[in-house]
Amino acid sequence: MPTTTIRLPEDLKARVAAAASLAGTTAHGFILEAIAEKADRAERRAGFDAEAEERYARILATGKTISWEEMRGYLEARIAGQAAKPPVARKLAP
Repeated sequence: MPTTTIRLPEDLKARVAAAASLAGTTAHGFILEAIAEKADRAERRAGFDAEAEERYARILATGKTISWEEMRGYLEARIAGQAAKPPVARKLAP
């Protein structure tokens, strides 16, 4: 495994050591987990952003979308365990 050196301010180093101790791990393990969590969050965010851009491009290309009222009604019915027909996308009103 390659090595990377990071310089931490003393106060942050002390916080990491205390938090690692509370978590029952080493400062090294705590830092690795924090970096992995941050990378995962950034990757998920990038995925959400890419999906939103694709959906918006599709709306612009087709002019079709589903109103929030229709989608909300559908979702509420599904949450309540009711059979619900998915709403159909329609052209936006001018």
